[in-house]
Amino acid sequence: MANRTETVAAGRLGHTIKRAEQALIARKTQALREFDLTVPQYSVLLLLSVSDGMSAAQLARECMVTPQTMATVLTNLEKAGLVEREPSELHQKVVVNRATRAGRGIAKKADKAALRVEGALSAEFAPEELAHFEEYLERAITVLNSLD
Repeated sequence: MANRTETVAAGRLGHTIKRAEQALIARKTQALREFDLTVPQYSVLLLLSVSDGMSAAQLARECMVTPQTMATVLTNLEKAGLVEREPSELHQKVVVNRATRAGRGIAKKADKAALRVEGALSAEFAPEELAHFEEYLERAITVLNSLD
């Protein structure tokens, strides 16, 4: 007999989406372990490797984490020599974060590992199915963002 938790969660789209997200993050976490990176650290390095620099607030928004989490992520990346931080030339209270040469190098390698995970997931769907899947997810995002 199913326990009460399974019964409550059965048939709930939000629960299924969360399970899929957790499975994806768990696999990416496993793939990034070889680079001694967490998923948020990888995300930051990836963003910074293609930008001229970003503030912690910008990174927190783009990586969908809290400012407090981003502060910890940046501190750890700086200690590892993967990120450098300096005051903004435009605003004295803003710190600009940039990937170091080592940070860009590890981001490139880590991205290949993360893309293998995403590729394995995508490979489970025919091209038309994948297009529909992405369309459905985008529609879900639009609907959820439009709710009052």
